[in-house]
Amino acid sequence: MKPLIITILTLISISFISNAQDSKSQKILDLLSSKMKKENSFYIEFNASIKNKSLGTNQSETGKGWVKANKFYASFGDNTIISNGLKTWTIVKEEKSVYQSDSDEEDEESINPRKLMTVWESGFKNKYDKEITLNNEATHVIYLYPKDPGNVDYHTIMLYISKSKNELKKVTMKTKDGTSMTYSVTKYLSNTKIDDSKFVFDQKKYPGYNVIRD
Repeated sequence: MKPLIITILTLISISFISNAQDSKSQKILDLLSSKMKKENSFYIEFNASIKNKSLGTNQSETGKGWVKANKFYASFGDNTIISNGLKTWTIVKEEKSVYQSDSDEEDEESINPRKLMTVWESGFKNKYDKEITLNNEATHVIYLYPKDPGNVDYHTIMLYISKSKNELKKVTMKTKDGTSMTYSVTKYLSNTKIDDSKFVFDQKKYPGYNVIRD
């Protein structure tokens, strides 16, 4: 079983056909998309949590992500995901397992940090909600609603976007069973220098791990 954070990122990143509705929110999202597309690489640090009062669930993890073009490396506690653009390896320390898949297949339910930072680009109607102060910063709150709600487990995604910096600060997902999942960016560095060796999976570093190929 893959760890909590992988489940969160997979759910957040599911894509469908785009159907934007709100002109104010769409303008903000278009500006953010344009900014992201100009960045060949970036580094992020984030917190992720999952809560459900009725089920007594209250879990959290921290993570880091390095992205360069279509390659990425993401770590969540003891677990790691590496993609060289062709293959993706999900390394789960607790199981001593490595799940290998083709990157184009992984894109069906992508956990690529770049897609996480552009989750709004496909599959949702959007609506501007309000402006709030988040961590002493003026922040837009935009709601996303899946175009095909019958095929997903969630009903709403809330985006928190910095008004002055035009950066995604937080994503909250509300699921149909009452679960709330939150992904908060704590650090973001754009156009960082990342060596390609970061995206190379070396099986020698994981002795005794079972490699499971899709």
